[in-house]
Amino acid sequence: MKFLTNLRRHAAARPLLLILALLVVGLGYSVVSPQRSSAETEMTQQIEEGKALFDFTCSSCHGLGGEGTSQGPSLVGVGAASVDFQMGTGRMPAAREQAQLPARQVNYSQEQIEAVAAYVATLGAGPAIPTEDQYSPEGLTEEEIARGGALFRANCSACHGIVGGGGAMPNGKYAPSLVETAPVHIYEAMRTGPQQMPTFSKDVMPDQSVREIIGYLDEANSQPNYGGLTMGDAGPVSEGFWAFVIGIGGLAIVATWIAKKGARAR
Repeated sequence: MKFLTNLRRHAAARPLLLILALLVVGLGYSVVSPQRSSAETEMTQQIEEGKALFDFTCSSCHGLGGEGTSQGPSLVGVGAASVDFQMGTGRMPAAREQAQLPARQVNYSQEQIEAVAAYVATLGAGPAIPTEDQYSPEGLTEEEIARGGALFRANCSACHGIVGGGGAMPNGKYAPSLVETAPVHIYEAMRTGPQQMPTFSKDVMPDQSVREIIGYLDEANSQPNYGGLTMGDAGPVSEGFWAFVIGIGGLAIVATWIAKKGARAR
Protein backbone atom coordinates (compact mmCIF):
# COMPACT_ATOMS: atom_id res chain seq x y z
CA MET A 1 0.00 0.00 0.00
CA LYS A 2 2.87 2.36 0.88
CA PHE A 3 4.45 1.56 -2.48
CA LEU A 4 1.26 2.47 -4.37
CA THR A 5 0.89 5.67 -2.36
CA ASN A 6 4.44 6.71 -3.19
CA LEU A 7 3.87 5.79 -6.84
CA ARG A 8 0.78 8.02 -7.07
CA ARG A 9 2.74 10.90 -5.53
CA HIS A 10 5.62 10.46 -7.97
CA ALA A 11 6.04 13.32 -10.45
CA ALA A 12 5.85 10.97 -13.47
CA ALA A 13 2.63 9.23 -12.35
CA ARG A 14 0.17 11.58 -14.05
CA PRO A 15 1.93 11.65 -17.44
CA LEU A 16 2.16 7.84 -17.36
CA LEU A 17 -1.55 7.51 -16.58
CA LEU A 18 -2.38 9.93 -19.40
CA ILE A 19 -0.27 7.93 -21.86
CA LEU A 20 -1.92 4.69 -20.69
CA ALA A 21 -5.39 6.20 -21.16
CA LEU A 22 -4.49 7.37 -24.67
CA LEU A 23 -3.24 3.89 -25.54
CA VAL A 24 -6.51 2.32 -24.36
CA VAL A 25 -8.57 4.83 -26.38
CA GLY A 26 -6.37 4.31 -29.42
CA LEU A 27 -6.72 0.54 -29.27
CA GLY A 28 -10.49 0.83 -28.94
CA TYR A 29 -10.72 3.18 -31.90
CA SER A 30 -8.52 0.91 -34.02
CA VAL A 31 -10.99 -1.93 -33.43
CA VAL A 32 -14.12 0.10 -34.28
CA SER A 33 -12.73 2.32 -37.04
CA PRO A 34 -12.09 -0.35 -39.71
CA GLN A 35 -15.66 -1.63 -39.43
CA ARG A 36 -17.10 1.86 -39.73
CA SER A 37 -14.75 2.71 -42.58
CA SER A 38 -15.69 -0.48 -44.42
CA ALA A 39 -19.44 0.27 -44.12
CA GLU A 40 -18.93 3.85 -45.30
CA THR A 41 -16.87 2.64 -48.25
CA GLU A 42 -19.56 0.16 -49.29
CA MET A 43 -22.24 2.85 -49.05
CA THR A 44 -20.15 5.26 -51.10
CA GLN A 45 -19.58 2.63 -53.78
CA GLN A 46 -23.30 1.82 -53.87
CA ILE A 47 -24.18 5.49 -54.31
CA GLU A 48 -21.59 5.89 -57.07
CA GLU A 49 -22.94 2.83 -58.89
CA GLY A 50 -26.47 4.15 -58.46
CA LYS A 51 -25.53 7.55 -59.87
CA ALA A 52 -23.89 5.95 -62.90
CA LEU A 53 -27.02 3.89 -63.58
CA PHE A 54 -29.25 6.91 -62.92
CA ASP A 55 -27.29 9.06 -65.37
CA PHE A 56 -27.61 6.36 -68.02
CA THR A 57 -31.27 5.36 -67.63
CA CYS A 58 -33.12 8.10 -65.73
CA SER A 59 -31.49 11.49 -66.26
CA SER A 60 -32.93 12.04 -69.75
CA CYS A 61 -36.37 12.53 -68.16
CA HIS A 62 -35.59 13.47 -64.54
CA GLY A 63 -32.46 15.60 -65.10
CA LEU A 64 -28.83 14.92 -64.23
CA GLY A 65 -29.41 16.07 -60.67
CA GLY A 66 -32.90 14.61 -60.37
CA GLU A 67 -34.34 18.13 -60.47
CA GLY A 68 -36.95 17.15 -63.07
CA THR A 69 -37.62 18.22 -66.65
CA SER A 70 -40.62 18.69 -68.90
CA GLN A 71 -40.50 14.92 -69.46
CA GLY A 72 -40.39 13.81 -65.82
CA PRO A 73 -40.96 15.12 -62.28
CA SER A 74 -38.32 16.07 -59.74
CA LEU A 75 -37.01 13.23 -57.59
CA VAL A 76 -35.68 15.47 -54.84
CA GLY A 77 -37.19 14.24 -51.58
CA VAL A 78 -39.10 11.25 -53.00
CA GLY A 79 -36.90 8.86 -51.01
CA ALA A 80 -35.47 5.42 -51.64
CA ALA A 81 -38.85 3.72 -51.13
CA SER A 82 -40.32 5.48 -54.17
CA VAL A 83 -37.47 4.27 -56.37
CA ASP A 84 -37.77 0.72 -55.05
CA PHE A 85 -41.50 0.72 -55.82
CA GLN A 86 -41.28 2.27 -59.29
CA MET A 87 -38.33 0.19 -60.50
CA GLY A 88 -39.27 -2.90 -58.50
CA THR A 89 -42.65 -3.12 -60.24
CA GLY A 90 -41.26 -2.35 -63.70
CA ARG A 91 -43.05 0.99 -63.98
CA MET A 92 -39.73 2.77 -64.31
CA PRO A 93 -37.95 3.47 -66.53
CA ALA A 94 -41.09 4.23 -68.54
CA ALA A 95 -41.37 2.55 -71.93
CA ARG A 96 -43.53 5.34 -73.37
CA GLU A 97 -45.72 8.22 -72.26
CA GLN A 98 -49.09 7.00 -70.98
CA ALA A 99 -51.98 8.25 -68.88
CA GLN A 100 -50.83 5.79 -66.23
CA LEU A 101 -47.72 3.62 -66.03
CA PRO A 102 -48.60 -0.08 -65.68
CA ALA A 103 -46.58 -2.71 -63.85
CA ARG A 104 -44.25 -4.48 -66.26
CA GLN A 105 -41.42 -6.99 -66.27
CA VAL A 106 -38.55 -5.79 -64.09
CA ASN A 107 -35.35 -5.31 -66.08
CA TYR A 108 -32.97 -4.57 -63.21
CA SER A 109 -31.59 -6.65 -60.37
CA GLN A 110 -32.48 -5.81 -56.79
CA GLU A 111 -28.88 -4.70 -56.23
CA GLN A 112 -29.12 -2.21 -59.11
CA ILE A 113 -32.47 -0.92 -57.86
CA GLU A 114 -31.10 -0.43 -54.35
CA ALA A 115 -28.07 1.39 -55.78
CA VAL A 116 -30.27 3.87 -57.67
CA ALA A 117 -32.46 4.23 -54.57
CA ALA A 118 -29.40 4.98 -52.43
CA TYR A 119 -28.34 7.71 -54.86
CA VAL A 120 -31.81 9.28 -55.08
CA ALA A 121 -31.96 9.27 -51.27
CA THR A 122 -28.96 11.63 -51.24
CA LEU A 123 -30.94 14.22 -53.22
CA GLY A 124 -33.31 14.90 -50.33
CA ALA A 125 -34.90 13.24 -47.31
CA GLY A 126 -37.77 10.87 -48.05
CA PRO A 127 -39.24 7.48 -47.07
CA ALA A 128 -36.63 4.73 -46.81
CA ILE A 129 -36.97 1.18 -48.13
CA PRO A 130 -38.78 -0.66 -45.32
CA THR A 131 -37.46 -3.63 -43.41
CA GLU A 132 -39.43 -6.88 -43.47
CA ASP A 133 -40.83 -6.40 -39.97
CA GLN A 134 -42.53 -3.19 -41.17
CA TYR A 135 -44.69 -4.86 -43.83
CA SER A 136 -44.74 -8.63 -43.27
CA PRO A 137 -48.18 -9.95 -42.20
CA GLU A 138 -46.58 -12.93 -40.46
CA GLY A 139 -47.81 -13.44 -36.92
CA LEU A 140 -50.97 -11.32 -37.18
CA THR A 141 -53.98 -12.50 -35.23
CA GLU A 142 -57.48 -12.93 -36.68
CA GLU A 143 -58.54 -9.79 -34.84
CA GLU A 144 -55.71 -7.76 -36.40
CA ILE A 145 -56.52 -9.10 -39.88
CA ALA A 146 -60.18 -8.16 -39.37
CA ARG A 147 -59.09 -4.68 -38.31
CA GLY A 148 -57.00 -4.50 -41.49
CA GLY A 149 -60.11 -5.31 -43.50
CA ALA A 150 -61.98 -2.44 -41.86
CA LEU A 151 -59.08 -0.07 -42.58
CA PHE A 152 -58.90 -1.20 -46.21
CA ARG A 153 -62.63 -0.77 -46.78
CA ALA A 154 -62.53 2.70 -45.22
CA ASN A 155 -59.44 3.99 -47.04
CA CYS A 156 -58.76 1.90 -50.15
CA SER A 157 -61.76 -0.06 -51.42
CA ALA A 158 -63.37 2.92 -53.18
CA CYS A 159 -60.63 2.68 -55.81
CA HIS A 160 -59.12 -0.80 -55.46
CA GLY A 161 -62.31 -2.80 -54.85
CA ILE A 162 -63.44 -4.66 -51.77
CA VAL A 163 -60.54 -7.14 -51.83
CA GLY A 164 -58.03 -5.25 -53.97
CA GLY A 165 -59.17 -6.43 -57.38
CA GLY A 166 -58.66 -2.96 -58.88
CA GLY A 167 -61.06 -0.62 -60.62
CA ALA A 168 -61.50 2.01 -63.33
CA MET A 169 -60.94 5.73 -62.72
CA PRO A 170 -61.50 8.91 -64.78
CA ASN A 171 -59.26 10.11 -67.63
CA GLY A 172 -58.05 6.69 -68.71
CA LYS A 173 -56.56 5.86 -65.32
CA TYR A 174 -57.26 2.94 -63.04
CA ALA A 175 -56.51 1.58 -59.59
CA PRO A 176 -54.34 -1.49 -60.20
CA SER A 177 -55.10 -4.91 -58.80
CA LEU A 178 -53.28 -5.71 -55.57
CA VAL A 179 -53.74 -9.47 -55.86
CA GLU A 180 -50.23 -10.13 -57.20
CA THR A 181 -48.54 -7.11 -55.59
CA ALA A 182 -45.72 -7.90 -53.15
CA PRO A 183 -46.28 -6.73 -49.55
CA VAL A 184 -43.19 -4.50 -49.66
CA HIS A 185 -44.57 -2.68 -52.70
CA ILE A 186 -47.97 -2.19 -51.05
CA TYR A 187 -46.17 -0.63 -48.08
CA GLU A 188 -44.06 1.62 -50.33
CA ALA A 189 -47.07 2.71 -52.38
CA MET A 190 -48.91 3.77 -49.23
CA ARG A 191 -45.92 5.75 -47.99
CA THR A 192 -45.01 7.43 -51.30
CA GLY A 193 -48.36 7.85 -53.08
CA PRO A 194 -47.44 6.93 -56.68
CA GLN A 195 -49.35 8.62 -59.52
CA GLN A 196 -52.91 9.49 -58.37
CA MET A 197 -52.74 7.51 -55.13
CA PRO A 198 -52.79 9.50 -51.87
CA THR A 199 -49.89 9.33 -49.42
CA PHE A 200 -50.39 7.74 -46.01
CA SER A 201 -47.79 8.98 -43.55
CA LYS A 202 -46.87 7.09 -40.39
CA ASP A 203 -48.84 9.64 -38.39
CA VAL A 204 -51.99 8.78 -40.34
CA MET A 205 -51.31 5.07 -40.89
CA PRO A 206 -48.75 3.49 -38.52
CA ASP A 207 -46.68 0.51 -39.65
CA GLN A 208 -48.87 -1.85 -37.62
CA SER A 209 -51.97 -0.67 -39.49
CA VAL A 210 -50.23 -1.17 -42.83
CA ARG A 211 -49.28 -4.71 -41.78
CA GLU A 212 -52.91 -5.38 -40.87
CA ILE A 213 -54.11 -4.15 -44.28
CA ILE A 214 -51.55 -6.35 -46.04
CA GLY A 215 -52.62 -9.26 -43.83
CA TYR A 216 -56.26 -8.71 -44.83
CA LEU A 217 -55.41 -8.67 -48.54
CA ASP A 218 -53.29 -11.77 -48.18
CA GLU A 219 -56.08 -13.59 -46.36
CA ALA A 220 -58.84 -12.43 -48.72
CA ASN A 221 -56.96 -13.41 -51.87
CA SER A 222 -55.94 -16.80 -50.52
CA GLN A 223 -59.58 -17.91 -50.29
CA PRO A 224 -60.59 -20.54 -52.89
CA ASN A 225 -62.90 -19.64 -55.78
CA TYR A 226 -65.57 -22.30 -56.12
CA GLY A 227 -66.60 -21.33 -59.62
CA GLY A 228 -68.22 -18.56 -61.58
CA LEU A 229 -66.90 -15.13 -62.44
CA THR A 230 -65.45 -13.11 -59.58
CA MET A 231 -66.09 -9.87 -61.51
CA GLY A 232 -63.30 -8.19 -59.61
CA ASP A 233 -64.72 -9.27 -56.26
CA ALA A 234 -66.61 -6.00 -56.19
CA GLY A 235 -69.12 -7.30 -53.67
CA PRO A 236 -72.70 -8.65 -53.70
CA VAL A 237 -74.41 -5.34 -54.53
CA SER A 238 -72.48 -4.45 -57.69
CA GLU A 239 -72.14 -8.08 -58.78
CA GLY A 240 -75.86 -8.58 -58.22
CA PHE A 241 -76.56 -5.46 -60.29
CA TRP A 242 -74.66 -6.88 -63.26
CA ALA A 243 -76.39 -10.23 -62.86
CA PHE A 244 -79.73 -8.38 -62.89
CA VAL A 245 -78.83 -6.32 -65.98
CA ILE A 246 -77.51 -9.29 -67.93
CA GLY A 247 -80.30 -11.61 -66.80
CA ILE A 248 -83.21 -9.23 -67.35
CA GLY A 249 -81.59 -7.85 -70.51
CA GLY A 250 -81.21 -11.34 -71.90
CA LEU A 251 -84.82 -12.19 -71.10
CA ALA A 252 -85.99 -8.96 -72.75
CA ILE A 253 -84.08 -9.81 -75.92
CA VAL A 254 -85.52 -13.33 -75.99
CA ALA A 255 -89.05 -12.01 -75.37
CA THR A 256 -88.70 -9.46 -78.19
CA TRP A 257 -87.42 -12.12 -80.56
CA ILE A 258 -90.32 -14.45 -79.71
CA ALA A 259 -92.82 -11.63 -80.19
CA LYS A 260 -91.44 -10.82 -83.63
CA LYS A 261 -91.44 -14.46 -84.64
CA GLY A 262 -95.02 -14.83 -83.43
CA ALA A 263 -96.13 -11.76 -85.40
CA ARG A 264 -94.58 -13.10 -88.60
CA ALA A 265 -96.18 -16.50 -88.12
CA ARG A 266 -99.62 -14.89 -88.20
